Amino acid sequence: MLVALSDTHSNDGARLSGRTAEAITAASTVVHAGDFTTADVLDSFESYGPLCAVYGNNDAPAVRTRLPAEQTFEWKRLRIAVVHGHEHTDTALAMFARQSNADLVVFGHSHAPEFREGIVPALNPGSHADPRWNRPAHAELEWDKAADLARGRLVEPSGTVFERFTVEPRAE
Repeated sequence: MLVALSDTHSNDGARLSGRTAEAITAASTVVHAGDFTTADVLDSFESYGPLCAVYGNNDAPAVRTRLPAEQTFEWKRLRIAVVHGHEHTDTALAMFARQSNADLVVFGHSHAPEFREGIVPALNPGSHADPRWNRPAHAELEWDKAADLARGRLVEPSGTVFERFTVEPRAE
């Protein structure tokens, strides 16, 4: 399972609870779209295993020196591009995804969990720890080998699933 998070905004650890804590512990890959805030929080996330992460606009210099502003990686048959999004309009985000030859772009910054269809689908996992005026959330993706696609969901720390989606690899 791949778990995507963003916008932790913490000074003292990953601030994981409930289903979010269970999911990150079970994940084979964790994606974080920035705004850890401190290096201690980044260290906490790295302790869970493989982490693909970028820095956000609220990250301290100690985090920015360790992480890139954007990153692209392969998971199962998907190419996933990750960016915080604070410097991206919707058009710029779509262009970044296309230039990265991505099947999915993961971004944060707004704290608003959402999945958007498009030429390259866009996923904002929201914030599990600092949702502000939004519902707290993270995203979970599982590979469906028979269907050759990822089945995803946006999930609250309580375990409530409030949106389901699929992501397919583009035709080669």
